Amino acid sequence: MTASRSFARRACGLFLASTALIGTGAFAQDTANQPPAAANQQQADDDVIVVTATKRAENLQDVPIAITAITTKTLDDLQVNDFDDYARLVPSLSSKAGGGGGSADGPGTNNVYFRGVASGENANHSASLPSVGTYLDEQPITTIQGALDIHIFDIARIEALAGPQGTLYGASSQAGTIRIITNKPDLSGTYGEVNLEANKVAHGDWGYSGEGFVNLPISSNMAARVVGWYRRDGGYIDNIRGEREMTERAPSFDGGAPTGNTLVLDNDEFVEDDYNDVTTYGARAALKIDLNDSWTVTPQIIGQVQKADGSFAEERGLGHYETMQFNPEKLKDRSGIST
Repeated sequence: MTASRSFARRACGLFLASTALIGTGAFAQDTANQPPAAANQQQADDDVIVVTATKRAENLQDVPIAITAITTKTLDDLQVNDFDDYARLVPSLSSKAGGGGGSADGPGTNNVYFRGVASGENANHSASLPSVGTYLDEQPITTIQGALDIHIFDIARIEALAGPQGTLYGASSQAGTIRIITNKPDLSGTYGEVNLEANKVAHGDWGYSGEGFVNLPISSNMAARVVGWYRRDGGYIDNIRGEREMTERAPSFDGGAPTGNTLVLDNDEFVEDDYNDVTTYGARAALKIDLNDSWTVTPQIIGQVQKADGSFAEERGLGHYETMQFNPEKLKDRSGIST
């Protein structure tokens, strides 16, 4: 099997990808109505990227380690939705599909590497855990199969730390660490956002997504933030019709002689065009409680289901983006995280 991926081409000219801001209150500050000093201060604050990679808030330029930070604006502008999207934005980050073909090459099975450092020969994981840790806020989401492919929406930033990070992040961070930092509940006002998208996969099917969030202050010291998403990625691999002949042999330790009986198997029930589609849906809810000026509690819960059908590889000897499979192929990931 030869691994082959086709990347989605956005069909913005054909379908409307709209963003609707909902709720009441101020959605953004109008610098035109602010005093010059306040406007200049806001512009300066917008230019500063604050990261928490060293367990404390620091200006990115002051952090004494190799770190790449992808901000909310960059994530939105480049329509980053998953691991494959943001991995392309980190120069020292690479990945390899976890399987040798079939459904194992689907989403959520990427083995992640920083600077080409792997835990085993030929980029295979020979140890109990990978060499790159992945975190959602402060919660590790690294598994031996690969990092959970969390949908990227309403994310404050993604921090990629190259080099050994075992001192701060322990096991599975010998080569580096990836941190996905979510937006926290905000006490300043009620606001939200809804995004709708339709897209077309090259050589494949149509896809679509819907995602949204709402931020709700509950009291002067308490706020909640709820996020939800549903996404379908269209397939691009065709499972074509085929037959297999199986000749019956007489029972014997060495295989036996043919009996002349032949059984013909076909895959008619599994034949389908663009059959490797992926469906991802989930939700996230967070609560912020300011106990006093020094202490804040921010409990959060997230759940996601990701279902992938079919094979994500084309088969040698067949046409482009074609395979011939005789068994159902499915991959289903369920994740639940609380912090």
